[in-house]
Amino acid sequence: MTTPECYVCGKEAQFAELPPRECVASDQYWRVAHAFDTAVPGWLVLLPRRHVTAVHDLSDAEAAALGTWQVRLSRALRSVTGCAKTYVVQFAEAEGFAHAHFHIVPRMVDLPPGQRGPGIFGLLGAPEPDRVTDEQADHIARSLRARLRESLPAPR
Repeated sequence: MTTPECYVCGKEAQFAELPPRECVASDQYWRVAHAFDTAVPGWLVLLPRRHVTAVHDLSDAEAAALGTWQVRLSRALRSVTGCAKTYVVQFAEAEGFAHAHFHIVPRMVDLPPGQRGPGIFGLLGAPEPDRVTDEQADHIARSLRARLRESLPAPR
C-alpha cells in the first residue's frame, strides 16, 4: 500500500520510469535511491516499498531483508567509493519524509572531524553548487548496481 501524499510513495508509483539514481537496486520489499540533495557521492537511502512510518511496523519479511540490504550496500559502497566505513541512520522525522527510510552514507577517510558521526547531516540539504549532480548520481547508481550483481550468492 502506498500513500499518494507521501514523497517516497509518489516515487514508488512511478517505479517503472525511475532513473538509475532513484532505483539503484530493489527487491519486493525495498528500493535503494541516491539522496537528491547531498554533497556526498554515494549517499544512499533504503526505502520500504510500502508506506511504513516506523521500524516497528515493518513486516517480518521486510525486517529480515533489511539487515542484508544494509550490509550489501555498505560493502558495495566501500568497493565503489573507497569509503572507510558507512553510517546507517534512521529518523524519518523531516517534514514530508515520515516514510521510514535508512540513510546508508559512505564516510570517506578524509572527512573532516566536524562532519563525522551526526555531523555528516550537514552535507545533506547542500547548496545547489555543492550537490552531487543527477549525472554523477546516475553514474554511481550504475556502478553500485554492477557491484551488487557481482556480490549475489551463486545459485545452488
